[in-house]
Parts: sequence; C-alpha cells; structure tokens
Amino acid sequence: MTRPLDGIRVLDWTIFQQGPVATAMLADLGADVIKIEHRVEGDPARGMMKMIGTLIGGGVGRNPYYENNNRGKRCITIDLGKQPGKELIYRLVEKSDVFVQNFRMGVAERMGLDYETLKKYNPKLIYVHASGWGPKGPDASDPSADYTGVARSGIMFIAGEPDMDPQMVQGGIGDQMGAVMTSWGVLAALLARERFGIGQKVDASILGSLLQLLGLVVSMRCISKIPSMRIARKKVGNPLWNHYKCKDGKWIAMAHLQPDKFWPNVCKAMGLEHLEKDPRFDSIDARNKNAGELVQIIDDAFIGKTRGEWMEVFKKSNVIYSRLNNIDELEDDPQILANNYITEFDHPTMGRIREMGFPVIFSETPAFITRPAPEFGEHTEEILQEILDYSWEDIIKLKDEEVI
Repeated sequence: MTRPLDGIRVLDWTIFQQGPVATAMLADLGADVIKIEHRVEGDPARGMMKMIGTLIGGGVGRNPYYENNNRGKRCITIDLGKQPGKELIYRLVEKSDVFVQNFRMGVAERMGLDYETLKKYNPKLIYVHASGWGPKGPDASDPSADYTGVARSGIMFIAGEPDMDPQMVQGGIGDQMGAVMTSWGVLAALLARERFGIGQKVDASILGSLLQLLGLVVSMRCISKIPSMRIARKKVGNPLWNHYKCKDGKWIAMAHLQPDKFWPNVCKAMGLEHLEKDPRFDSIDARNKNAGELVQIIDDAFIGKTRGEWMEVFKKSNVIYSRLNNIDELEDDPQILANNYITEFDHPTMGRIREMGFPVIFSETPAFITRPAPEFGEHTEEILQEILDYSWEDIIKLKDEEVI
C-alpha cells in the first residue's frame, strides 16, 4: 500500500521525545527511518521507565515511552567518536533525504555532524535541528528539556483557576508539540526540494512550538494586551461555555460561542424552560452579569442525571457538548477509535496492543504503523549490507574495531 513518504530515507540521530516522535511520525507516513544510537549507551529513553515509575509511583511494566517514540524505525549502533563511525554516517547521508538531530547547540558541530559538514556529502539534504530554544538569541545554547520549554511558554498560567499557582502540565506536551512542528518542517522542506531542487537546514524548537499551540492566547495578549485566559469555572462570563459535573461524578462540557442562539435549546434540554425569558438570563449580557447565579442553577440541574443520560438528551436537542474525558477513558472513546486516533497493532512480543494512531487521515495514501520500536542495534548489519553494500568481512572488521 502506497504511503506519502515511501522512498524517503531519514537518518534519526535523536534521543528522548521531541526528535524521536517527529521521526516516528515520518515512519508512519512511509519513510525509512534509521535510528542512530551510541554503540554502548544507546538512547537514554531506553531506561526512561524507571524515571516515569518514580514520578507516578509503582511499576510501569514494559517501556511504552521508547516503544511509542521509536515505532516504525530500524536501528544501527555506531561509535560516532571514532572516525570510521563518522565515515559510516557520511556514506549514509549520501544515500538519504533527511537528517534529524535534537542535541544541544554545538554538539553536532563538535562531532562533525553539523549541516555545513553533511551538506558537502549531499547538497540536497534536509537537515533538521529539533531544539529547545531556537537557533538565535541569548539562550540558544542553554540546555533545555520539555519542562523548561513548558515553563517559559506561559502554558502553566492558562490551566486552572485565576488564583492558582502555575499548574504542572505533564506528559511531555512541549516535546510532543515540538515533534509535530519538526515533522511539519520536514514535510515543507521536502516539498521545497521537490519544487525548487534545494536542500536546507530546518530548526523547530519546543519554545516556538508551544507558542504556536498557544497562538490565540499569545495573539490576544500582543494585539489587545489581554493579560490572562484563566477563567474561574464558577464565575465564567458565558455559562454556556463551561463544564459541569453529573450525577455519576463524570463531567460534560458545553461550548456555545453563539449563546443567544442556543439558549432556548439548552433550557428545553435541561428542563429549564422557565428561565428562557427570565430577564436575568435572556441575553448574553444578562447571563454575563448574573453568571455566578446561572452556573449554580446549571450545576444543580446537571447533578440530577448521569453523564450518559445527559449525552442522550443533548444528542437530540441541538446542544453543542462533549464528554469530558480523563486519560483512562480515551482508549474506549468510540469517536477516537472510529478514526483510529488510537489504533491497534500486532506487536511481535506484546501481542495485540493499542497505540497512538496518526492524526491525519489520507484517502489514498494512509499512514500506519509498520513495525515496533527496534531492539538495540537490531538492524546494524542489515543497514550496512542493504544501503552501503558492506560485506560480512567489512562488518566484522568494524565490530572488532568497536565502531559498531
């Protein structure tokens, strides 16, 4: 089955999450992604579950962190500190389309794996640096991580109630958004190469990606000097844009940006017809003025039915609503499953498992998972033989020299 990036080869010299997730997305799109790991130490993400277990408490079983971030790839292990190891990379660059790295500024230059060096071997190479802070500015060379990017982006001040301290945002969301923008940059650069015949360097940072994610908040601040998007649930200016707790402890969100249009529908669906013409609530301005009172009325109404019961009512009432999921509920959400946003994969050792699917649906060239994350160095000999035409004698010599 044809996929968008069939025939594209990506060299993936990345660790942890931002870079690996970006290249895993490219693998889902059909690229042949070759993950380059140190011949002894490997990607530190291979040991990440011990840290995650410390954060969340208790054991966590296998390593879904590495598995998700590196699915669909092949792995080669090389000692890049040795010149023969560098020469292997240079030869692979000659036969590849994209090179991705996410190390601190200056590391690639010291290792002889920077853009200026690699483009000599392949002038049409797309060279990608998935960075923390971006390529310019006073802090460009500072070390970074997901949490530092999250902290600097402002996102910790849009979650929670107005009087709360900054709220932790877990799950590597900065790395994840950085990965999305990194893969987007690769696709744009490949298109430019197709159209104009040029290679180039691409930089996508965690900080820049999170600002893009917060685009509306940032734009409103820059243009209109609106200081914050934190809104108290009990005092929200538009009670029809709010979330409410149901009888079974589960939550529903209503989302009406045209509240006057939908106010009669909400009143009828919730048995609040007597409030439709009430002067306290019969317009957007009136509901804003008396928001606290109306939120309490709607709170009291919601507690009378379970979420499932309310969803059944709203489905028939032209009310804009959604279940408010916790993370445990995502893999059983029928809408998520129907679109393969969470998909199933036959893993060779774990059996049939659920994994993150691809977020974009293509009618003719679908994206999908081709293989599990590679074992350490699993494809070293295969890659050297298939791509570089190395003989077994060549490979044995590299092993004896501890290059691979």
